[in-house]
Amino acid sequence: MTHTTKQAIAPLLLRLIIGFGFVAHGWAKISRGTAGFEKLLIHQGVPFPHINSIIGPYTELLGGAAILIGAFVTLVSIPLLFTMIVATFYVQGHYGFSSVKTIGLSPEGPIFGPPGYEINLLYIAGLLSLMLTGADPYSLDYWRKNRKTKSAYPE
Repeated sequence: MTHTTKQAIAPLLLRLIIGFGFVAHGWAKISRGTAGFEKLLIHQGVPFPHINSIIGPYTELLGGAAILIGAFVTLVSIPLLFTMIVATFYVQGHYGFSSVKTIGLSPEGPIFGPPGYEINLLYIAGLLSLMLTGADPYSLDYWRKNRKTKSAYPE
């Protein structure tokens, strides 16, 4: 595998897992109804919990889908970054860094405490990385860019 191929595959892998993660989290909130998510936001002191309980999950779902297919990656990353920053400060921030906290053991297996902000930071770093590297050759952004370049200079 050449260095160029590795450089093309690395952002693809990052884009796929980040996109899937946001879609999964957004869908989980939407499919259960946003009222439950609103209660969580109220409990955590998030400003404007009603509107954020609607905007947040749809931002995750639609933004994640765009990241997944590689469409408007830089633009879509901005609201996704914002959701991660809000979640870090209002939801997971006071639980510390670790995303996995084993607090006990039951006959059924381990008991986990509330997650920290570790995963939020991973999402933030991944989104910033995608914004810096730009579209990989397997993305819709790359296809759109090359289509415009080819059509601008007909042979």
